[in-house]
Amino acid sequence: MAQSSIEWTELTWNPTTGCSKVSSGCKNCYAEVMTRRLEAMGVAKYQDGFGKVRTHPATLNTPYTWRKPKVVFVNSMSDLFHKDVPTTFIQQVFKVMNDNQQHIFQVLTKRSERLLEIEGDLNWTSNIWMGVSVEDEKVLDRIDHLSGTGAMIKFLSCEPLLGPLPNMRLDQIDWVIVGGESGHKARKMKESWVLDIQEQCTASQVAFFFKQWGGKNKKKAGRLLKGQTYDEMPNDVNTI
Repeated sequence: MAQSSIEWTELTWNPTTGCSKVSSGCKNCYAEVMTRRLEAMGVAKYQDGFGKVRTHPATLNTPYTWRKPKVVFVNSMSDLFHKDVPTTFIQQVFKVMNDNQQHIFQVLTKRSERLLEIEGDLNWTSNIWMGVSVEDEKVLDRIDHLSGTGAMIKFLSCEPLLGPLPNMRLDQIDWVIVGGESGHKARKMKESWVLDIQEQCTASQVAFFFKQWGGKNKKKAGRLLKGQTYDEMPNDVNTI
């Protein structure tokens, strides 16, 4: 468990580590950079590097120890639905989330095909928010895969937003997060792309969260859109 600087969550919890790249949004993966740093520091959990997917059963007990309700990003350093994570372990992670319904667990994946394939084997309690990354038009099918699951709260992370996303199917979606890529190699995000997504959310009555403009200095670029911040959450959740 670690306190998080991510604007839309409070804590990160990583029952798995390691990943592999599947689409353009992965090019400048922050988790890969962070893994190299933690590996160099000698942190045992990251000793096998980023390319090796590992499960960490000992971390499954952690949420039972939190006394106050939390908003938790699950697997910020990996992808729970990676092919190298056994279905039985995914079910164990879901069991922990099912047992701790005082907390909100935000799960995000780029492996929406596998998510849809095994979603019927998972227990979708209302505290599990399931999301998919949608960085450009090439991966819009992830929205359809997510919509086919039993998750009660479904969200999109359009970060890093790498192109326009017109005419998204949002009828089954509760929340959309938008953000630009950050870092020295950040790819530019256009304001027109963001505004179009915001308009789609408004038309579909979907909560809209604008995370950041990104760039080489994301703090300086800030997170104002047309002079204001957008921190909407699904179901009027304002615990962050």
